[in-house]
Amino acid sequence: MTFRRRAWDIAERDATPEHMFLSRRDLLATAGLGAGLVLSPAGLGSALAAGGTPAPRNDRYTLDRPITPEEVSGSYNNFYEFGSQKTIFDAAQALKTEPWTVTFDGMVETERKVDAADLIKAMAIEERLYRHRCVEAWSMAVPWTGFAMADLVAYAKPLAGAKYVRMETFLDPDTAPGQRQVWYPWPYVEGLTMAEATNELAFIVTGAYGKPLPNQFGAPIRLAVPWKYGFKSIKSIVRFTFTDERPKTFWEGIQASEYGFWANVNPEVPHPRWSQASERVLHTGEQVPTLLYNGYAEQVAGLYTGLEGERLFM
Repeated sequence: MTFRRRAWDIAERDATPEHMFLSRRDLLATAGLGAGLVLSPAGLGSALAAGGTPAPRNDRYTLDRPITPEEVSGSYNNFYEFGSQKTIFDAAQALKTEPWTVTFDGMVETERKVDAADLIKAMAIEERLYRHRCVEAWSMAVPWTGFAMADLVAYAKPLAGAKYVRMETFLDPDTAPGQRQVWYPWPYVEGLTMAEATNELAFIVTGAYGKPLPNQFGAPIRLAVPWKYGFKSIKSIVRFTFTDERPKTFWEGIQASEYGFWANVNPEVPHPRWSQASERVLHTGEQVPTLLYNGYAEQVAGLYTGLEGERLFM
């Protein structure tokens, strides 16, 4: 049998040496974070409620590039609820993420509201290494913690007629000054088809870098769809609505000619105001070629068969 290397696979030479892995395990055990998490249900529940960390890494989702340092990715963020600049770190700390309620409604068997901590506890938590490609032509690589969006869909129990998942973020202009800007269609709304939402790559994020998700990344739960431009990965989600009507998304509502519903990465389709052929990798300063579907074409290209008439790439 012949095994083909996946687009995201890491080279064997870049894997963590066994002695380093074992040393880390010993350190965690010494600190009470190893056996304690295995043996103590209370400790496990606490970790899950705090974002599902620490979590085992799923080695199906590794990278061909170094992880972006946490201090870099954590201080260079788009989160328009807190401002249009990248330096929203301090402002985002005002967001209160506990308690946090998530609503499931629309075309589901039973509409319900659940506490985010309880939702996280119900899921199989793991870590995945993903590329993140911004429509602004910069990129980073992040170790996200969370669970498959397909599991969230199963948890919601949508009706057979549901075709889309509409997602909505919080609305609190007293806390989030960006939401006082009346020219934006708040709250932030995003959407996926059911096929996209249940693809193996679609991931509900609850943590990063082995820690609970920081506010500036979209705590306590956000989306990561690594084959799409970053604006599709909605932050601080409070509602999942299952519907048979395509949602009108936040950026589509602002400027549909520049930010479409599908927003798949394609280096051959330029943004109306700049090229998408390459990207600036944060921290390294390198300018590297952008890959079709951000390097995940093998896993997602089949989602768009028969949709050649759609504007799939911007």
